[in-house]
Amino acid sequence: MLHDLQGQSDMSPVVGMLYSAVRENSQRLQTITEGMSQEEVDYRGPEHDRNSTAQLIKHILYVDLNWVYRIKGIPLRQSLREQYGPMIDENNNLPMVSGVSRDTLISQHEGVISALKETCTQLTDADLDRVVTFGHDNEKQATIRWGIWHMADHNRYHQAHINQLRMWFKGKENK
Repeated sequence: MLHDLQGQSDMSPVVGMLYSAVRENSQRLQTITEGMSQEEVDYRGPEHDRNSTAQLIKHILYVDLNWVYRIKGIPLRQSLREQYGPMIDENNNLPMVSGVSRDTLISQHEGVISALKETCTQLTDADLDRVVTFGHDNEKQATIRWGIWHMADHNRYHQAHINQLRMWFKGKENK
């Protein structure tokens, strides 16, 4: 298998490269979670105090969804906020997720990646310079270029947590 960040033919060169980084990490997320039982998806570590794979995938999905709407330049619809949010709970933690299958979460994330692809086909490389706000109170600023890169980086960051959960879960199973 050849790994490359070759863009899409219907995207500007840099936009396509950034989109490809997001797409590749999305595909990797699917691969590293393949075959997880519901028990493993909901597993919160040996002390039951970590974010579960379900929480992490839903968090990735919601962060990515917010970025898609920022890139589009329109507010996230309330119905989507209710369906996929909130970003954090009243204790500043990732909201609990339990009993939602890996396949459902991955399918929902694929929908977000499809929306990103559609959005990226409308962008030019010059659009990547546009500044948007983000953060819990929109207190931060970034270019769209950084936002798309952040989607890929953020996804990969949490994949490390999922890999750790999988190691702990397998260790628990072998005891």
